[in-house]
Amino acid sequence: MHQIVTQIDIAASPERVWSILTDFPAYPQWNPFIHAISGVAKPGEKLRVTIQPEGRRSMTFRPRVLKAANQQELRWLGRLGIPGLFDGEHYFQLTTISNGHTRFTQGEQFSGILVGVFLSSMEAATTAGFQAMNQALKNRAEANDHIGHAYDDISKESC
Repeated sequence: MHQIVTQIDIAASPERVWSILTDFPAYPQWNPFIHAISGVAKPGEKLRVTIQPEGRRSMTFRPRVLKAANQQELRWLGRLGIPGLFDGEHYFQLTTISNGHTRFTQGEQFSGILVGVFLSSMEAATTAGFQAMNQALKNRAEANDHIGHAYDDISKESC
């Protein structure tokens, strides 16, 4: 088994981050790594996910949602062919930190008999893709959060 884990702190609430993370139709507008997701974030459901690490071809797969805990965690399991060949359990975790901000963790646990063969050629690109997505999510959440606060301030002044 092998794991890739990335983290970023976001100056926005878990509610804000979760709303962006689960707004699958908007992914093409902001996500440089996961270009598209369709389906429902509900345990047992299948998603259709298209990723494209920088400098690589896009890849579409059909993972099954394992967990979708509101404002806490989204987790799915994707497989290459039959179980145990090359499996990837991908997860997004949101943790509340100081000031109501969010620590966003994105990771994947790889297992199966082909992990050694595939991982060496894709680890760097996958890690870079996770980090690019994390930064894009941070930018979107913080921009939206500040816009929301600015609107609230204007509304209060005009009352």
